[in-house]
Amino acid sequence: MKYADSKLNAYLDHRAALVDYVTSITGCRARAEDVVQDAFLRFVPDVGGVATPSTSGIAYLYRIVRNLAIDLTRRSAMESRHQNEETVEWLKPRAESSPEQTLLQHDRIERLVAVLDELPERERVAIEMHRVGGYTLSEIARRLDVSTATAHRLVRNAVVHVAASLE
Repeated sequence: MKYADSKLNAYLDHRAALVDYVTSITGCRARAEDVVQDAFLRFVPDVGGVATPSTSGIAYLYRIVRNLAIDLTRRSAMESRHQNEETVEWLKPRAESSPEQTLLQHDRIERLVAVLDELPERERVAIEMHRVGGYTLSEIARRLDVSTATAHRLVRNAVVHVAASLE
């Protein structure tokens, strides 16, 4: 056990210098403290009192600390890179519309409403249910009391009319 005590004393004697060393690599003192603690657990492993003299030096402790700090820095860089690449487009803030864009959008909506008002009532109801309400053709057919094929034809005719009128 004398061997483990000498490792503990070596660690305690150099702990502050190790933290300063790792802080220069990671740029964060809190991370440096974590790395040095992890290095201690690797430097003085619990092997049932079996000494491993080949790994007893301070140079070995510095090598452990350096490798752990570099691994942590690489892992953090990779995680931030992946996090930035995987940003979902619809989560990004949308730019404010200019007054001109708002007016154009309002005009388009007014034209669409006017075109929808031109449609026969069954076609208008069918396209509104399908495109706005998300109803299936079967549900539209039941609501309008027509066949599914007729519901499909009503929606198709309405879409063609709207597309032709808005061009």
